[in-house]
Amino acid sequence: MDGKMAPAKSSSTNRTVTVTDNAAGKTWEFPVLTGTVGPDVIDVRRLYGDTGYFTFDPGYTSTGSCQSAITYIDGDKGELSYRGYPIEELAERSDFTEVSYLLLKGELPTAAEKKQFEWDINHHTMVHEQLSAFFRGFRRDAHPMAVLCGVVGALSAFYHDSTDIQDPRQRMVASYRLIAKMPTIAAMAYKYSVGQPFMYPKNSLGYAENFLHMMFAVPCEEYKVNPILANAMDKIFILHADHEQNASTSTVRMAGSSGANPFACIAAGIASLWGPAHGGANEAVLKMLQEIGDRSRIPEFIARAKDKNDNFLLMGFGHRVYRNHDPRARVLRKACHEVLDELGVRDEPLLDLAMELERIALEDEYFIEKKLYPNVDFYSGIILRAMGIPVSMFTVLFAIARTVGWVAQWNEMIEDPQQKIGRPRQLYIGHTQRHYVPIDKRG
Repeated sequence: MDGKMAPAKSSSTNRTVTVTDNAAGKTWEFPVLTGTVGPDVIDVRRLYGDTGYFTFDPGYTSTGSCQSAITYIDGDKGELSYRGYPIEELAERSDFTEVSYLLLKGELPTAAEKKQFEWDINHHTMVHEQLSAFFRGFRRDAHPMAVLCGVVGALSAFYHDSTDIQDPRQRMVASYRLIAKMPTIAAMAYKYSVGQPFMYPKNSLGYAENFLHMMFAVPCEEYKVNPILANAMDKIFILHADHEQNASTSTVRMAGSSGANPFACIAAGIASLWGPAHGGANEAVLKMLQEIGDRSRIPEFIARAKDKNDNFLLMGFGHRVYRNHDPRARVLRKACHEVLDELGVRDEPLLDLAMELERIALEDEYFIEKKLYPNVDFYSGIILRAMGIPVSMFTVLFAIARTVGWVAQWNEMIEDPQQKIGRPRQLYIGHTQRHYVPIDKRG
């Protein structure tokens, strides 16, 4: 991609790890590689060729599938950085378009570069007019994520001039188009579901402002975006922009490794994000609050969460990656309370429940000992609910934010000379070879 930094390379530590086959009396040595930060890794690329064995790692939780210079997470310390910049600094001092530039190109822009980048993004926000007819092929009650997945996949049918992945210029144009058009398509999916006319983007508005305008404005009257809500939305976008090799990002890379066009790859990422174990977590928070229903029932559900024999989980607390505070949650907690104060909706029962749960989680010894702090999904769900955004749109907003991370990771993969088509192995546990039996002789 034009102007994009090449990924940093791993280097050998001059150490090796020895693998021994006791039965065969053989040993092999494999190099240990180091990155700029984080744990060292064992290079097992020669493992199968040298030994005839391969590793078994469901979920790839102990396997590095690529090298990347984009995002780093230290789950034990509760740290997240984009291109080396702590997420807290970016969320407090930057904005989403600047963070997008950073993720794509490796460095923060100069004033002139930022102005040009914003101009480029703004002038790609409109979608082909024939896409309006494409929307009408969906049922009115179609889930917005189903619509988003279908429409983004269809972009390759409208923008033939940016599907050649070997052309850096076309990759850049496709990346800009995806970042710019995702809010427009998302807002169109919402407007279609409620029977309102589509609102065109406005080049005079910022990224988050533009999205909120397309979501909530109508042609018959003027709509002014609340700056506190726009700021909170901008922070949500920044905090969700990338998160290392998660399920949807790995899906984008896997699809891209086959040479698929960028629009198809991002559509694949959207499909993966749709899963409730990934992008649907903040939606699950609201459903949990609805299940609790009333403050008086909170102790009952807290007790269930502490009961080892009960499968109930308090959604929005703790995180699979972060064994400490979720650094994104610390940023969003402040924005959450600002939004609630601005809108004056603290008396809304569901939000009142959420605030009481937050108080308990921050004070209860069980939650503190287990480090079950409110995570980013807890606060983003509350903010979006307070803004009046329907639960069905929550994961769609996640997709808007994550698009820049997906295209940055996709570009990095394309430019990595070590990248190969994804082809995981398997541990076969089926039948050994057997022979066909004619149907009249089968018992």
